[in-house]
Amino acid sequence: MTDSNLDPTFAEELTSACRTVIGDELRSVAYFTDDAVEQVYLRSDLDSTADLLGFAEIERTGFETGEKYRGTELGEYRATVRMFENGYLVRVVAGETGAWVTTDGMSMERFEELAAALKPVLRANV
Repeated sequence: MTDSNLDPTFAEELTSACRTVIGDELRSVAYFTDDAVEQVYLRSDLDSTADLLGFAEIERTGFETGEKYRGTELGEYRATVRMFENGYLVRVVAGETGAWVTTDGMSMERFEELAAALKPVLRANV
């Protein structure tokens, strides 16, 4: 992470929470708010040309998701998982902050663990 505006301790906590759950399948971690986005981690074998602003525009819809799903029989909204040809993207939001994490293939249980691990880290940074 270069030219970072994030507190280095917070950035390390985000990365550590993801690495603990996902291990070597972790591809990247990005942190976002309504007006900022930052790549927190990128695995060394990946290209750094992803359109973070474009991804952030899509993932910011997550700030409204919890409200829109509130009161449904599904229970509390926890995370969004998107499937791609070469892996997955998981979005977790807490209040007005969020993170998306990209991974290689892994089981659904690990996505649930990831959401549970990221929520308290994001909430602590509010």
